[in-house]
Amino acid sequence: MRRIDRVLYNGNIITLDAAQPRLSALAIRSGRIVATGSDSDMLALADPDTLRENLNQQVVMPGLTDAHIHWELTSRGLLQVNVFEVPSKQVALERVAARAATTPPGQWITGYGWFQDAWPEPVFPNASDLDSVAANHPVYLKAKSHHAAWVNSAALRLCGITGSTPDPDGGEIVRDASGQPTGILLENAMNLVGGQIPDLTSEQLIEQMKIAQQQALAWGLTGIHDFDQPSCLRALQLLREHGELHLRVLKNFNKEWLPAVLDAGLRWGFGDDWIRLGGLKIFADGALGPRTASMVEPYEGEPHNVGIIVTEKEAMLELVSRASRAGFPSTIHAIGDRAVRDVLDVYEQVRAEEAARGETPSQRRHRIEHVQVIHPDDAHRLAQLQVIASMQPIHATSDMVASDRYWGKRSQWAYNARLQIDQGAVTAFGSDSPVESFEPFKGIYAAVTRQRADSSPGPDGWYPELRLTVDEALQGYTTGAAYAAGWEHQLGRLKAGYLADLIVTGADPYAMSPHDLQHMPIQATMVNGEWRYGGV
Repeated sequence: MRRIDRVLYNGNIITLDAAQPRLSALAIRSGRIVATGSDSDMLALADPDTLRENLNQQVVMPGLTDAHIHWELTSRGLLQVNVFEVPSKQVALERVAARAATTPPGQWITGYGWFQDAWPEPVFPNASDLDSVAANHPVYLKAKSHHAAWVNSAALRLCGITGSTPDPDGGEIVRDASGQPTGILLENAMNLVGGQIPDLTSEQLIEQMKIAQQQALAWGLTGIHDFDQPSCLRALQLLREHGELHLRVLKNFNKEWLPAVLDAGLRWGFGDDWIRLGGLKIFADGALGPRTASMVEPYEGEPHNVGIIVTEKEAMLELVSRASRAGFPSTIHAIGDRAVRDVLDVYEQVRAEEAARGETPSQRRHRIEHVQVIHPDDAHRLAQLQVIASMQPIHATSDMVASDRYWGKRSQWAYNARLQIDQGAVTAFGSDSPVESFEPFKGIYAAVTRQRADSSPGPDGWYPELRLTVDEALQGYTTGAAYAAGWEHQLGRLKAGYLADLIVTGADPYAMSPHDLQHMPIQATMVNGEWRYGGV
């Protein structure tokens, strides 16, 4: 037997392997776990050159994966104006003014995270607000949902947007009573301005990714499923070439790039243990914040608003069917119950096509991203079709006020991972960062308590019957995410043959107060058998 590189012993190791849920030691060679068991058995495998590391009874568990993150946007956000969940429009304007004071005239000012429903006056802002603090700079601020943008007059002029500019397909230029743009762009209309902003160079993006990666490791993340553009993939590949990529990446691709992927002859899973090609990403609808999620029934108090369909059902079917024939699953953003139903209808037809070709559901791991509200008539269909529910538990507590306001009693069917687990669907959990923080234990806390950080809305949480157990929440960030990526035989558990990706925590999540989960200390993070953050 080849030499063992490292033995971790005297630990309280949570394996998430039902055959051996807890153990005290494991042996690592060439980035993989090669044996697990007792201290004496594992230490007996060591030779004089083997590193022997005493865990001193610290808790160890599999590394966590964020199954829905926008990695480039998250990294770029470190350079932008931070208007994330600011308490008022005035605070947002003050931060833009401060950035304008140090930015040469004519250069872009960008930012993200505003959420008008959290302001004293929960209405959309307008261009003139930004004009008052940054008249000499084009300004582009994405909403927290990333489905709306707030721009100023300079940005509108620079991009040629006037009262006569038509709405693009799947988008809306919000207009005032006289038909002039207000400065709010919804869905695909955001691209009219966002597409004109100069990109970072790959080198600049890499430096931002290094910072974001270190934060991810410090929070216990060892993997991500990314949903950003090819520029993100280029930067990730350069990090990999330089030996500086320390996260496992499933790289999904948007529909615009499907022809190029197919022309190259690629298939799902192409890559290595660091970067793996994922599925086709499609947007079915918008989001709750700007009330563009596609709904079966109108929004509360808005009898004529049922949201926006971003990709028509027939177009979705053609795309998903085409991708499936070429070996790819699809992963479709669907927030509203109408959008979720449309996506399920598409998947039902494509599943029939796959069955006719002799393909099993495990060969095409289709996903719905978010599943934020589902119609009760469709509650069983993800499990029935073996479609993965890729959900973000922190959205429930972040959006609960808006959900109650705009969806009313339908909120009992919203952010409902409990329902999907009970029906038997695989769940994979993430953050949707930069929409929310990508600190995974904040998501685990939200899943288990259905409470915000301040314990609101009360001791039992929002719709407390929808709370998950700690084990169910952890599975979403480990085994569920691994299955969604096709890595279930390598990641998500600590057992022989699996990659040595693990974290050392300051407490046992199964034994601690649920309220303290959001503050879980991460002592160390190991990826590929090497400590990438901290150590023991």
